[in-house]
Amino acid sequence: MKALVLGGSVFVGKHMVQTLVAGGHDVSVLNRGKTPAQLPAGVKQIVADRTSAESMRAALRGTDWDAVFDVSGFIMASGGEDVQTLLDLFDGHTGSYVYTSSVMAYEQGRGVFPWREEDPSSTEGPATYGGFKATMERELIKRHGKTGFPATVIRPAAIYGPDNNIFDMEAPMFIRLRQGRPILVPHGGLVTVSYGHVDDLCEAMASCVGNRAAAGEIFNITGEAVTANEYVRTLAEIVGAKPEIVPVPDDLLPHLTKPAFGHLFGQFFHSSLSIEKAGRLLGFKPRYDFRTGHAQTYEWFLRQGQADDATPRVDAMWQATWDFDYEAEVAGRIKAVLSGPDRWK
Repeated sequence: MKALVLGGSVFVGKHMVQTLVAGGHDVSVLNRGKTPAQLPAGVKQIVADRTSAESMRAALRGTDWDAVFDVSGFIMASGGEDVQTLLDLFDGHTGSYVYTSSVMAYEQGRGVFPWREEDPSSTEGPATYGGFKATMERELIKRHGKTGFPATVIRPAAIYGPDNNIFDMEAPMFIRLRQGRPILVPHGGLVTVSYGHVDDLCEAMASCVGNRAAAGEIFNITGEAVTANEYVRTLAEIVGAKPEIVPVPDDLLPHLTKPAFGHLFGQFFHSSLSIEKAGRLLGFKPRYDFRTGHAQTYEWFLRQGQADDATPRVDAMWQATWDFDYEAEVAGRIKAVLSGPDRWK
């Protein structure tokens, strides 16, 4: 298979390339060439800027692909990528177009679980992450209906695993547990999120190629949904540590001046996805459950030599990071003043 990965430098893109190479495919990546990345032997690089139609046309003119995997992440539609130009470049020139969307493409804040692919999607518009993803999904499905464009939309939830470039997920949790730091948990630890291993995601995307049942469809791809309490408890067992969990009172939340816990512990992300459709039409079944996937990730984490380095690291897209000093300050405040009606003033 001749495959093109749009992105291919970090996390999902990197693992998508590895999955395809392991399958013996002819792989190329298209990116701006600005993120340092060591591509596997034999993988070709095409340098282009997705926000420039002229750059994309020049780079892709005369090319045909068996499959295109669009894992580039957040490309702003307004003032950024021209979606129709992008689709024109590949319409009639690829056998499959697999787009990595997000759970954020759903309308958020609904209390009925699990979320299924036919449930309402975001109407926020392309200026927000979820709104952009939903907009792109609609354009892909519309193009499929109009020309038969072989688009498949994949909606992952929280993706974890080796090379994760969202730096307020498992990495700081491993460090907190290893160093005996306090772990702040809001909302009684009941916020529930679906977590899926990056390699399960990539294998599912590869399985869409050549599958007629996948064209023009949207699929949730993820693993188990767990509460914040279960998340901390399971990672603590993997690390072999006793967690110091500090519940965050709801009336303290408005007084926090910056993040004091992983963003997925916040009520905005409360959700659970159904993967019944992916199992039925794609034969998808996660290779990793929540525990084994995080145990594998922890082994990789230890091999990086940074397991006891508390220096904050910031991801390029979301600016997500951690501040252990601030977390300790908040934890101390909670422990010291658990009584009194005006305790957070």
